[in-house]
Amino acid sequence: MEKVRFLRMGVFILAFCVAAMVGASAQTFTSLFSFDGTDGAGPWYPMNLIQGTDGNFYGTTTSGGAYDSCKFYNFVGCGTIFKITPSGTQTTLYSFCPKSGCEDGLNPQGGLVQATNGNFYGTTPGGGTSQNCNSFSLGCGSVYQLTAKGVFSTVHSFAESDGATPLGGLIQGSDGDLYGTAASGGTSSSNCPVGCGTVFKMSTSGKLTTLHNFDDTDGSLPIGNLVQGSDGNFYGTTAYGGSYGEGTVFKVSSTGRFTSLYSFCSQGTFCPDGWQPYAGLIQGTDRNFYGTTFGGGVNDQGTLFKISSTGTLSTLHAFDYTDGAVPYAHLVQATDHHFYGTTGYGGTGTSCTDGCGTIYSFVVNSEGTGGTLTTLHDFDETDGANPYGGLVQSTNGDFYGTTGYGGTSANCTGGCGTFFSLSMGLASFVETNPTSGKVGTKVVILGNNLKGTTAVSFNGTAAEFKVVSDAEIRTSVPTGATTGYVTVTTPTKKLKSNVKFRVTQ
Repeated sequence: MEKVRFLRMGVFILAFCVAAMVGASAQTFTSLFSFDGTDGAGPWYPMNLIQGTDGNFYGTTTSGGAYDSCKFYNFVGCGTIFKITPSGTQTTLYSFCPKSGCEDGLNPQGGLVQATNGNFYGTTPGGGTSQNCNSFSLGCGSVYQLTAKGVFSTVHSFAESDGATPLGGLIQGSDGDLYGTAASGGTSSSNCPVGCGTVFKMSTSGKLTTLHNFDDTDGSLPIGNLVQGSDGNFYGTTAYGGSYGEGTVFKVSSTGRFTSLYSFCSQGTFCPDGWQPYAGLIQGTDRNFYGTTFGGGVNDQGTLFKISSTGTLSTLHAFDYTDGAVPYAHLVQATDHHFYGTTGYGGTGTSCTDGCGTIYSFVVNSEGTGGTLTTLHDFDETDGANPYGGLVQSTNGDFYGTTGYGGTSANCTGGCGTFFSLSMGLASFVETNPTSGKVGTKVVILGNNLKGTTAVSFNGTAAEFKVVSDAEIRTSVPTGATTGYVTVTTPTKKLKSNVKFRVTQ
């Protein structure tokens, strides 16, 4: 697999890096929706989908939509924000670039985050009010807000000195601020022609603070989302830079204390430890972090890896094309404690020149040094192709995701992309937003069939609550609560949170 393969994926990566039923009876794949260009195209970036507090899914498409004001930039449509139900009913919430200049942003590649105030936040790699950026007339990118009622506003326009080209999405930290990365720009530009990128935090009102300026020696081109670890620090990856030029893993505190933890391709020729981690990390239940690399491994098709908070890395799996290749996306650890993910290429599907991609599960062995990978689905283009975005486990227990190409529409070369589900027969659960906080912190609990709930508890400590809808409960961390699972008692069953809620001081 040649490194140039990534050019097909990234509209902005190109510009800024070169300057149904399967298997077992409990396993069901369903293609639910095909984009047609007018409603968006190319929902492809890692961490694209989230489940909102109303139980529906929200995401972005990189192109397509109602406006073609960005056709000067060689795109067809400027991208959209969409909502889609678990059964596949899609609604376009916003189309980017209604006016020439695209001061609202264009071609969003990162997904969304729904903050505790109920609003959605995301980034665009181009557009904004700084129209001349990195010698391209694209704009430096923006951060935007979409209210639950659908009102759109630009919260911040990047100016290159504070970052540019934010390709990844945002997360909300336990302090309520938003955290993210810009793939280029910043003040350390001597080692990178267009700047090496930044890590930033931002209030929901738009006040931005740069936490770190990359200088290539400690990484460059951060693309994937950050994750906040149980120690309060933020962990992430860069696709390039580091000691060997092939990407890094880093951590940074909310005050900007930065540590480079690992440089990929440190194990010799052909990079058996992987190269170019495009996706971000997740923290497993064992408190280690897990991720993927775009390439490298013994077969040069990409890897799965584990890394400790101090930087000890173990390669868990090397893809061999038959089981998938080029994993762009983050992993998700499901309620069965197995890891699930997608590969952008490879697999047994023959409709695509380089394979249409796969969905897989991975079980880490007891030694934590490897494990067993199982291919759950091979895409065949009609049901989707190139699932660059990762999976999200819904509170109903099933997985949902998108593909960047494929589907039934002929309006896009290779298809406009799809939305799909995968059921593994896992039980329903509840999810909290946020997943940590001190006593008194307001918490939204997301789930299914929550009407009639009779009790909510934090690790056994009862909490007062209000049932807002069948999918949402609002509560606060009660006095005496300790770190542990949140439990919701409904008329028919007890539901447990998918992760432990961490009670902070």
